[in-house]
Amino acid sequence: MKKLFILPIIILMASCYNQERNCKDYKTGKFEFVQEINGEEKKSVFIRTENLQIETFNGKTDTASVRWVNDCEFVLQKLHPKNMQEKKSIGMKILTTSDKGYTFEYAFVGDAKKQRGTVTKID
Repeated sequence: MKKLFILPIIILMASCYNQERNCKDYKTGKFEFVQEINGEEKKSVFIRTENLQIETFNGKTDTASVRWVNDCEFVLQKLHPKNMQEKKSIGMKILTTSDKGYTFEYAFVGDAKKQRGTVTKID
């Protein structure tokens, strides 16, 4: 009979588990993001300061402003957009962190279609 009471308590405790997020550890630094585009693995390297993110992808470098909403969410806005699509801000939310990097969710501001990715801190 005691076992019947313990099982729901264990299930309840497991469902309340929140993974720790140490987002402050990833506000600045050098990072790497690998993604698959058209069946090819593409790598992006970026350096983030408190207010800027400088990213190199396919040999091209772009700079964006970084505006932190809270410790785990920020908005990127390209400084020199070349078209209307690049003028749109991107909302980023850090979902989980580890000792090597973080998992995040991102979308254009106002867009409901969110995508996920994983970033590795390299410096």
